[in-house]
Amino acid sequence: MPTYQLIGEASPYQLDSERPIMTDVIRPYTPSDLAACLSIFDGNTPEFFSPCEREEFEVFLTTHAVAWNFQVIERDGKLVACGGHALDLRTGCANFCWGMVEQGLHGTGLGTMLTVARLTAIRDTAGVVSVCLDTSQHTQGFYAHFGFRHARTVVDGYGPGLDRWEMVLDLHANVTPATALQRHLRR
Repeated sequence: MPTYQLIGEASPYQLDSERPIMTDVIRPYTPSDLAACLSIFDGNTPEFFSPCEREEFEVFLTTHAVAWNFQVIERDGKLVACGGHALDLRTGCANFCWGMVEQGLHGTGLGTMLTVARLTAIRDTAGVVSVCLDTSQHTQGFYAHFGFRHARTVVDGYGPGLDRWEMVLDLHANVTPATALQRHLRR
């Protein structure tokens, strides 16, 4: 998996020329990223993740993260976001997993960067026709801007007050990472 370095791309929303230019690097997860990824998870609990999911996330990081094409984003050397995907070539479906951004950096373009990077990697894989994900009611709108359609809702699916939204993106609907990004930025 390639490493991407984006210089001067701190945020597609940033208009303040007084702010310093940030250096964002997207790279594959390594075991040394465990504590930083868990810290990002903790910062997004309980609004976006149920506390009972933490153990599952830690097990995922220690046993499956590499196989699931798990990526991290570093901003000026600090890990600030993570997320991955798995491919099931039997069904032609890619599955997003455990996407999250440091709580204080929501709305700065990191989630968009992570989503576009995952969609680009998936699009470059022959035989994949759709992308599936599950998320909460709090972030389903973010993914809808990329063309993901609502498939099913499980009320309290992650815990009390945290619904599970299952969503699908049909890659044959002419949704490229670039058009998904344009759609998302128009919101």
